[in-house]
Amino acid sequence: MTAGRVIAVCVGPGGIPKHPVERVYASADGLEGDAHRYRFHGGPNRAVCLFSEEDCESLRRDGVPIAGPGAFGENLLLEGLPFQDLGPGQQLQVGPEVILEIHDIREPCKTLRSLDGRFPALMEGRSGFVCRVLQPGTLEPGQTVRTLS
Repeated sequence: MTAGRVIAVCVGPGGIPKHPVERVYASADGLEGDAHRYRFHGGPNRAVCLFSEEDCESLRRDGVPIAGPGAFGENLLLEGLPFQDLGPGQQLQVGPEVILEIHDIREPCKTLRSLDGRFPALMEGRSGFVCRVLQPGTLEPGQTVRTLS
């Protein structure tokens, strides 16, 4: 079992950026107050989008201007989890209540080109994941994230 930490929880009206919030309820339909601009964004298999602080730092080193948490449209910005070892089917416990299951690798949207013209290709191998919510509950910054076997 590997552990990490939630740096930020972000929601938005659709598109990018999403904005950090103090706490939010996660259900099978996604995060309360979060919306998606396009029909194929969101839904039960894409209810929560994960992104790693380590990949964010890597993009900064490549010269990408990053305004802060939520800049890439992620719902959860995490640190300390080895994203390179995660994949579809992996379950994560976030805080005391929420259990997520990684559904797929996040396919970077062309909307990210507004941040940097090298997107979406620049995110290959560091785009994050989209998840199902298996067990609902409240998400907030500072919570521990653990991989489940």
